[in-house]
Amino acid sequence: MNIEEIERGTEEIIPAAELRLRLEKAQREGQRLRIKAGFDPTAKDLHLGHTLLLNRLRAFQEAGHEAIFLIGDFTGMIGDPTGKNETRKPLTREQVEENALTYKEQVFKILDPARTTIEFNSRWLDALGTEGILRLAAQHTVARMMERDDFSKRFRDNQPIAIHEFLYPLLQGYDSVALNADVELGGTDQKFNLLVGRQLQQSYGQRPQCIMTVPILEGLDGVQKMSKSLGNYVSLNDSPKDMLGKIMSISDSLMWRYYDLLSFRPLSELEALRQSVADGVNPRDVKLALGVEIVSRFHGAAAGPIARDAFIAQFAQGQLPTDIPEIVILVPATGLSLAAILKEAGLVGSNGEGNRLIEQKAVRVDQQKVEDRSLMLPMNATYLLQVGPRRYARATLRSV
Repeated sequence: MNIEEIERGTEEIIPAAELRLRLEKAQREGQRLRIKAGFDPTAKDLHLGHTLLLNRLRAFQEAGHEAIFLIGDFTGMIGDPTGKNETRKPLTREQVEENALTYKEQVFKILDPARTTIEFNSRWLDALGTEGILRLAAQHTVARMMERDDFSKRFRDNQPIAIHEFLYPLLQGYDSVALNADVELGGTDQKFNLLVGRQLQQSYGQRPQCIMTVPILEGLDGVQKMSKSLGNYVSLNDSPKDMLGKIMSISDSLMWRYYDLLSFRPLSELEALRQSVADGVNPRDVKLALGVEIVSRFHGAAAGPIARDAFIAQFAQGQLPTDIPEIVILVPATGLSLAAILKEAGLVGSNGEGNRLIEQKAVRVDQQKVEDRSLMLPMNATYLLQVGPRRYARATLRSV
């Protein structure tokens, strides 16, 4: 068993020494630890951000332990309030169940089906009933809940907090009780919920689980958390072409973050790649290698090189895509900034993102790199807009 490989890419382990002791004892005695990671099916697609947890589950599997992929079909109807500045819109059971089916299909792109247990938390939370919910709520105080940064911030800002949102950490924690989990995995933003699980297990007479957190993966914009709602994500269901193209659109600095968190290459190889760029190798070629690795992982070994060759033929040799969208943008008399035009063309999610990409020299107008945020384009003309290596639009500007 390679403990270092299990711990690779983690942010925090609580308590770290105890987890190592449990792993060593399990190996000596031929036992299997129960490793839990929960996912609320609030959307249909899993994305690369989710794979940070799935990769750790896979590492535990390869060390001989039981991976429990928990689908939060009950908690998904509440919506995790973590990191939210307002109450989530609740999902219906039908929406959650539809999304859950796609999760089951996608998860085995990473996990070994023969060594994976899939659970749905409605199995025990539906049966908990009103009395069970009341007994569970008695295990925690409002003061403890208000220690959460998102709850305390919303309270200070006079933003409403619904009572059912207080129940979410308790229900997630009860999942650990129901599964008698030895280890629970989660993002760094889940630390509060994971600690509630430890506390509840102790209250129910179980040995408290160890906690392993992984970093939050930034989206393609390099700023906000990867999220389908923000449009800055790489879906596991993306085509090889789209998956590679999205990876190639990230900045050179973000590339190293993705290598650290997503690549399966040995750490010594990653250091060699960094040194090669320092010695003059084009970062684009190193980024392309990352894209090939990720595409091959989710679409098969042959898909990565095929997507790479198509990318080189289309972009590296200066060929334009054949499906560039055409759009007419009506510009008021006061004018529109270039960032606003990029947003109207659907190439960026916000003016702020557009300005950042201009500053990062990732924007071209008529195939000429633009670095001036204050550039104003003349009206009644058509422009070829490009953001990164793969986002294009042909925009005609007309005065209102």
